[in-house]
Amino acid sequence: MQNIQSRIASQNWESITESMHENGFAIIPNILNNEECEDLKFDYDNPMIYRKTVVMERYRFGLGEYKYFNYPLPDLIQNIRTSIYPKLAPIANAWMKALNINTSFPNEHPALLKQCQDNNQLKATVLILKYGKSGFNTLHQDLYGDVYFPIQIVLFLSQPDEDFTGGEFVLTQQTPRAQSKAIVLKPKKGDVLVFTTNFRPIKGTKGYYRVNMKHGVSEVHSGERYTLGIIFHDALS
Repeated sequence: MQNIQSRIASQNWESITESMHENGFAIIPNILNNEECEDLKFDYDNPMIYRKTVVMERYRFGLGEYKYFNYPLPDLIQNIRTSIYPKLAPIANAWMKALNINTSFPNEHPALLKQCQDNNQLKATVLILKYGKSGFNTLHQDLYGDVYFPIQIVLFLSQPDEDFTGGEFVLTQQTPRAQSKAIVLKPKKGDVLVFTTNFRPIKGTKGYYRVNMKHGVSEVHSGERYTLGIIFHDALS
């Protein structure tokens, strides 16, 4: 079995990049193996590795629970975060250029974290989410501060239609002066979903324009659904 860095490097990043430009998201199959998924789920109840637990219904975010990891991150998560970021930075920079936004993202992840530190964004944003029956997550964006990276990933740790039913991943695209478009995705256990954090460019008749996007999770009908969210910027709190 390849290590996680090799699995990431061996993907067809040209195709993934095309999907990101075309759709604002891309699914990468089989990045995690079954054992890695189960280990991440097993550690859900280990209080030593988390800095904060959020019960969604208290804040009207939905129904379920998520936990933010503390630094240092577990090795597997750290390796994924630092290995995938350099593949995504050129996409993010192309989006900024297309939309004439005067922002440029560094090629390596530690340099982005340095920008976060300089803005007093010091808290880890990687999180693991757990939903039971009737659980859901309202549409939202994960920004956490003035310094943010416009692409993030979710790793799916449970198998749809076996571990749980329902619980589809939902993206909405809010095109200016038009009705919103809903995109419903159903990645499998071990897959990674790459998607825009808050907006992406779309080419129109007069050049590129910005469309805002949000994400959430539809209602879980049965079972338990676990995912791991990797946001590349840090948080103020």
